[in-house]
Amino acid sequence: MTAYDAVVIGAGLGGLTTAAILARAGLKIIVIERSNSVGGAASSYKVGDLFVEGSLHETSNPQDPRDPKHAILARAGALDLVKWIPSGSFYEVRGGPLKQPFVLPDNFVEAQRALISRFPQHSQGIRQVLDEMQRIAEKAASPSGRDIVDDAAKPAPITTADKPALSLIQRFDELFGDDETIKCALAANLSYYHDDPATIPWEVFARAQGRYLLSGGCFIHGGSQRLSSALARAVRSVGGEVLVRRVVSRVAIDAAGLPVSVTHVARDGHDPQTIDCRRIVSNAAPATLASLMPDGAAQKLTNAYARQKPSISLFALTLGLAKPPREFGVSSYSTQLLPDWMTRLSDYSAAKQLLADEPNSRMPPLAVIDYGAIDSGIPAPPHVLSVVGPDQIANWEGLSQPHYREKRARWLAALVQHLDIHYPGLAGAVTSSSFNTAQSVRQYLNAPHGAVYGFAPDSDVSTPRTPIDGIYLASAYAGSGGYTGVIEAAGACADIILGEV
Repeated sequence: MTAYDAVVIGAGLGGLTTAAILARAGLKIIVIERSNSVGGAASSYKVGDLFVEGSLHETSNPQDPRDPKHAILARAGALDLVKWIPSGSFYEVRGGPLKQPFVLPDNFVEAQRALISRFPQHSQGIRQVLDEMQRIAEKAASPSGRDIVDDAAKPAPITTADKPALSLIQRFDELFGDDETIKCALAANLSYYHDDPATIPWEVFARAQGRYLLSGGCFIHGGSQRLSSALARAVRSVGGEVLVRRVVSRVAIDAAGLPVSVTHVARDGHDPQTIDCRRIVSNAAPATLASLMPDGAAQKLTNAYARQKPSISLFALTLGLAKPPREFGVSSYSTQLLPDWMTRLSDYSAAKQLLADEPNSRMPPLAVIDYGAIDSGIPAPPHVLSVVGPDQIANWEGLSQPHYREKRARWLAALVQHLDIHYPGLAGAVTSSSFNTAQSVRQYLNAPHGAVYGFAPDSDVSTPRTPIDGIYLASAYAGSGGYTGVIEAAGACADIILGEV
């Protein structure tokens, strides 16, 4: 059998990034992916003529050396293999308690100017909240702030025995009292991170939000598949291997509790092949990894993550339009559309349960992305509009396949009609659509609970290390989720392994 320094299970963004760094450092690496192509959530594909972007709306700009992804993607050999397109602003927020739309720029100076102009009565609080975000984001970007290699791939909220971590809502209440308009303006995109402002720690939100304001937002020209494919090329260019349409069926552990081999099969279960390895890097969820291991090791791994709560799940509706979205009044690349019933930021926590029922007048908060508003590289026509909102797996469980499809179709129609109220004429221009729910996430990404960001940011801090020596995580489950968190975790995982070689 061929021996490898590391086997990477799953060709998602985290696994590919770790694999590329390790392969470029001279280690013998193989990546095994069950799907037809690499990328996982970081994928783009076609449904008929409709281009579907799997996950990316915008990420903080890795071309800025202060961005955590900059050095990691450079080490992986992929930073300059894709084109990073500025999004122009962070987002526009409409609805909810805001009587008029508000555009939040994607840099601290302009954001402060815009916020104070709109909310002059809160000028002191605005300066304070942005200063805190900037300090937290800059600290995380500095070499001394990147302490995740042997500690954690996401920031540990500051707590003491007597004082729990301050939540986003608590910090906003301290600064802005009962003025919900500015709270919603500052955190309209909450579903990019979490689904409840009362449980996400303030420092976690400030760090994530601050990255965009520090480096600016951007999109990958042509879609996220370009980055995943570039990382796979980087692995192969230095002798690493990337196998697709192969399923890992078994992880062997020796008497000392160390991994010794991985068995993988074709997707129909045939053609088993076993390869020796010194280390295993899992892009898969810990629960999925445990299912591949002997009982003792599986239980040890399961116990280690028993307290962790799954992250938010999301639905993703992609619409193909006969005309550009701007012709119907979509005025920004990124719009956070808040529903009328959402009068307080804390109302956000109720949104994830709405899809459990039949559609009615209560629609969830939506992130609406017009890829045609920038040089996105996404083909048109049809003109692509992406719509994302909070969801949970419980909303879809217990339904037969026919009932699931019927309910999903009713929600798709209701969401389109809701958009048509805000953007008159849009519904009549829809020529194609693709609607993925929390159940789709669980099915296609093999993500327990349909979690899109690994573990919830209010859970215990995770690291790339697992309780089993020689087995590591390189995914959202070892970091803070999102593109930046996953890539940070992948870089940390590679550094741990390189430090042990």
